[in-house]
Amino acid sequence: MRIALIADVHGNVAALDAVLAELRQDVDEILCLGDVAVGPQPLETLERIAMLGCPVVMGNWDEYLLDGPPPARGPLADVLAEMCAWTAAQLSATDRGFIGGFKPRVELPLADGKTLLAFHGSPRSTEDEILATTSDEQLREMLAGREASLFAGGHTHFQLVRRFGESLVVNAGSVGLPFRQPRRGVMQISPWAEYCIVSAEPGRLAVERRRTAYDVDGFKRSVRSGSMPHADRWADLWEI
Repeated sequence: MRIALIADVHGNVAALDAVLAELRQDVDEILCLGDVAVGPQPLETLERIAMLGCPVVMGNWDEYLLDGPPPARGPLADVLAEMCAWTAAQLSATDRGFIGGFKPRVELPLADGKTLLAFHGSPRSTEDEILATTSDEQLREMLAGREASLFAGGHTHFQLVRRFGESLVVNAGSVGLPFRQPRRGVMQISPWAEYCIVSAEPGRLAVERRRTAYDVDGFKRSVRSGSMPHADRWADLWEI
């Protein structure tokens, strides 16, 4: 069984389409780990995800679309809050119903009685950050007593594979907004789309981290020509 883990698309249809084209005939199932629409192409992105018919986990920005943006924090707080409000204003009742159906957690059976538990930040919160530097004690608290052979999340926009006891903890990275290390305090975005493939068969469990190229320059042009607030500032995040 091969499962694709995609997360944090953030309204980047060009990146999502590149990933989905690569996945054709390559996996048995796709699992989306949240933060789908807040970004420059929200309705097109929601349409793509809906057409997949795959399980979708609720992300923090998915919650904000339904409940309102979070308190301002971070250097891009004003940009993100206005993008969230702009996205929310475009949603139809059907779109809101679709997002409202995203699950807090999704559990899938794997081979040999193994299980995959998917979430956005952690099983206890969409806003928890599981990083390489997260201590085992902190991770144990975030997992909230839940058990799985493989824990899969998103939210941080950094790919990760780490051991925790007998389990694997995986972060799929971000399809539409994969972070680079910040420069001068501003996060910059890598010029590719990220996702993971989980391969599960009797006696074997493997995780493959992937990066897929797409037309970043074309994407930036589409951002700048659209109506999203702070479009130029957003597109500049991809400047290398």
